[in-house]
Amino acid sequence: MTILVTGATGNVGRHVVDLLVRAGADVRATSRNPESLDLPPQVEVRRADLNDPKTFEQALQGVEKVFLYTQPAGVQGVMEAAKAAGVTHAVLLSSRAVSGRDSDHWIARWHRTMEAAIEQSGLAWTFVRPGTFAANSLQWARSIRNGEPVRLLYAHSHVSPIHERDIAEVSTVALLQEGHAGAKYHITGGESISQAEQLALIGQAIGRDVAFEDITGDDARAVLRERFSSRIQELVQDGVVDREATSGIVEDRIRYYVEALEGPAEIDRTAERVLGKPMRTFAEWAVDHKADFTN
Repeated sequence: MTILVTGATGNVGRHVVDLLVRAGADVRATSRNPESLDLPPQVEVRRADLNDPKTFEQALQGVEKVFLYTQPAGVQGVMEAAKAAGVTHAVLLSSRAVSGRDSDHWIARWHRTMEAAIEQSGLAWTFVRPGTFAANSLQWARSIRNGEPVRLLYAHSHVSPIHERDIAEVSTVALLQEGHAGAKYHITGGESISQAEQLALIGQAIGRDVAFEDITGDDARAVLRERFSSRIQELVQDGVVDREATSGIVEDRIRYYVEALEGPAEIDRTAERVLGKPMRTFAEWAVDHKADFTN
């Protein structure tokens, strides 16, 4: 059985590749720049671009299952190519936002578009919907390496961060085992923790205290506007949001942070049930990634 992995160098995709190889699966990976991939020698690499679904026609030949990390612009064409090639099952890395309280949020709309295309493809499917990635904390790495205070937006807001390897393990189980077709797996980490506590655990992992600034209110809005400026333009160009609605993206994020101050963050035990074991803690994630904060 050949399994195709898109996004094979991403936080989750690379773990999926390694887990599949370890399980003895025949693994193929795609990239716009295949020569740049650093993957196990057993992995066959093909050139394919999600923005140009026709490039997947050759890459999908002989593939039975596919792990997808995609985008709305190309997903329908990729699924048409997959069905024509005889693919039977697609596992999509989606987002928990799809089933969140704000169904009109751009992240929810983005992923819901992809899920709809896959549901309508005629293939069996599994949607893996993680919440907050523990790997989001890598955005603090530069400040920590430079010995600067980390600017945390609403430092005491709570999240339930999930290790990317746990996401990959759920995805790999869905690819390799029967009984996961039609499942929508909402997954979080196993603990509620504030951003300030996350930073303290990174400090413990690297052996020194890490200072932070708690950025709130209008200062947080200014940071978010700068951070999201290029992303917002992409969303407008892709038709995910209207230009008139872009100001709401920042306010949606501020509201999320403020609500999360009360804690605790919601914890979903779905991944534990699928894997039959507890989720990795953020402290474990920090140890696994300590080189990112010191090199």
